[in-house]
Amino acid sequence: PVQKKIVQGEVAEIRCQIVKEGNYHDTRYFIRYFQTDGKGELRLDNGTVLKPNDLYPLETEIFRLYYTSHSADQQVIDVYIEDNHGQVVQKTFSWQAERIDDELPTN
Repeated sequence: PVQKKIVQGEVAEIRCQIVKEGNYHDTRYFIRYFQTDGKGELRLDNGTVLKPNDLYPLETEIFRLYYTSHSADQQVIDVYIEDNHGQVVQKTFSWQAERIDDELPTN
């Protein structure tokens, strides 16, 4: 599960695992993403900051992504995991903007 609300500057963790339907020799995995709404930064757990639409190799089949919000609007990213055999899986993650002052109690 991934959180549904985010505050500007907050980091959301996305835990990922590649589930294979077979065990093919020399399979390599890659990741790319697009930001369709809002503004933010996506990075891998090894610290690599991803640029939209650039393809990056994945070193492991279990990894984490960290999305940092850079806007106070709704944010949506589409993440694509590809292998060197042409298989592609796409996942969409979205967050509703939440302002810090929305959480303060009122008198």
